[in-house]
Amino acid sequence: MKADANTEKDVRACLREFLDAYTERNAPAAVACMVPDADLVVFGTGADEKRIGPAQARAQMERDWSQSDAVTYAIDWTQVCAAGPVAWVSSDGAFRFRAGGEEGSIPARASFVLERRDNRWLIAHAHFSTPAASQDAGESF
Repeated sequence: MKADANTEKDVRACLREFLDAYTERNAPAAVACMVPDADLVVFGTGADEKRIGPAQARAQMERDWSQSDAVTYAIDWTQVCAAGPVAWVSSDGAFRFRAGGEEGSIPARASFVLERRDNRWLIAHAHFSTPAASQDAGESF
């Protein structure tokens, strides 16, 4: 169900706050955009990137930053849906980064589940992925 205009605005603001904090390498601010629960889940693009809880989510961000000079997720398309105190977001975009003195960009997708708590939206689940480079358009496998 498509989110109403106010919910969409507030959810987008939470995601912008999170992505800005990530880009600025501000772990406390990024983690503050997430639920403080032990069952927070963040999936990254790496085979080992399954993080459970805020401490592991923060550790993943710090690992990302230790392996790059700059990194951001630039959103090209977003859809925000909601039902009651839960919202979910689908997005297409790109990871843009500088690492080892070189600039790069990787097509990416991200989805988020957010929960409204105390009049604030917080990320409860995030999943980042990259489309399969070896799969041609029109092919499912």
